[in-house]
Amino acid sequence: MSAADAPAQRPWLDTPAGPLRSRLVLGIEQYPSAQLIADVLTAGGCDVFITTFDLRSRRSSVPLFDVAAVLDVETFTWVGTTSFARSEDEALRTVEMLHGSFAITTIKLDVRGEDNTPDVPATLRVARELCTQGFAVLPLVPADVAVVAELVDAGCAAVRLVASPVGSARGIADPVAMRLAIEAAAVPVVVECGIGSVAHAAQAMELGADAVLVNAAVVRAADPVRMAAAMRHAVLGGRLAAGLAGQAAGGVPVPVGMV
Repeated sequence: MSAADAPAQRPWLDTPAGPLRSRLVLGIEQYPSAQLIADVLTAGGCDVFITTFDLRSRRSSVPLFDVAAVLDVETFTWVGTTSFARSEDEALRTVEMLHGSFAITTIKLDVRGEDNTPDVPATLRVARELCTQGFAVLPLVPADVAVVAELVDAGCAAVRLVASPVGSARGIADPVAMRLAIEAAAVPVVVECGIGSVAHAAQAMELGADAVLVNAAVVRAADPVRMAAAMRHAVLGGRLAAGLAGQAAGGVPVPVGMV
């Protein structure tokens, strides 16, 4: 089933390129073949196609032409990402190339240090600049109420919150901080980084997230297509269960076996 055939859902974010309905967003980096990318996106019921430029050419990736040969990418909403950027200048140049090459206006903004964690001051500066240029900006930052408030004030379309270190598979390191940051946001919230299992994905949605972005947990799975399908159901289940679970101190959902 293609993104266009996915069951109708109320959009969680409207972008200049179209509405985003799928609550699961999958990264497509690190896959060995175009066919596997197509199969994973289909199994996940995804409607977002993420693309970027690696200005330093540090990683090989499947050519976009190859993906387009096995997947109707025009049925997806295209989002550009600066996930390889390690400075403000690299992020801005990547956005310029994405806009010039593909007319992309929705940007998944990452400005990370060499330790692969968000550079918050740089992210704030780039986000403000891109918002003034008319881009729909989705920046990656820690689950910090004050930082989220600054990004909302800057005009960001949504915010993306770090659950735990990239690729760590640790899940949500501080559920209380995550819940508070989600509740403080006046825009949609995506939870990502460190989402290593379907339980982590469901928990993010139970805490109030609008969507979950996953990459490594699917790429590294023994069966990426099956894992993509599992993540899809976990995200939908977590969304339906939001607010229904027993509550621990601080309002964090208690696992069912503990209720």
